[in-house]
Amino acid sequence: MRQTRSFQFDTQSQAVRRGVREAMGVPAVVMAASFLGFGALVRESGFPLWFGLASTATGWALPGQVALVELLSVGASIVAIISVVALTNARLLPMTVALVPLLRVPGYRRWVYYVASHWIAVTAWAELMRNGHAIDRAWRLPYFFGYAITLWAATLIATAVGFLMAGGLPAYVTLGLVFINPIYFMLVFAADLRQRAKILALAFGAVLGPLLHLATPDWGLVIAGFLAGSFAFAVDRLLKRRSV
Repeated sequence: MRQTRSFQFDTQSQAVRRGVREAMGVPAVVMAASFLGFGALVRESGFPLWFGLASTATGWALPGQVALVELLSVGASIVAIISVVALTNARLLPMTVALVPLLRVPGYRRWVYYVASHWIAVTAWAELMRNGHAIDRAWRLPYFFGYAITLWAATLIATAVGFLMAGGLPAYVTLGLVFINPIYFMLVFAADLRQRAKILALAFGAVLGPLLHLATPDWGLVIAGFLAGSFAFAVDRLLKRRSV
């Protein structure tokens, strides 16, 4: 039987410290490894260290950051860069919409949630969606800040280290590090398949992803994600209606 972790706190500081401890393990290692690759990419593309750190500090969404560096390095227009990065990071909007109600606590001012939204990324989102309901509502936001800001700090350090160590590893190794994070997220997602919609989404995505990539490499991933999620939602709703 699966063991449920205990999240019992008496103060905000306890919740923050627990978030820090939960992040300082596999999540931080995986995130740091990914941003080592990003830091190396920044240097190999001819950009200074401050640029990579500013990108991680303000953007903190690796696919969008990689797109930013690659487009700037080939001299793309500012309109093209903004459009591509915005589309790449559009996935964060539904994640934020789904997570903020879980974090909402009476008594906090609205600007606090705008600040929290900056740190809603894949790993922190997955952690809170899995375990947030096991945390008393009063402590969810402090826990989230402890967890997410720890990961953010780890990626800032890793960006700098990756930049400084660029050239010390083969290019295919540093590039491969960038893909560790999405693989980790997929494994986290697959480890918690209590919801039928998640299983359906993974199944549809596994089938549609390769097929649509062959049909249109530029748009295959976007289309596959949209269709897989839509199909999973529709089929799950249909099965629920039939079971009533």
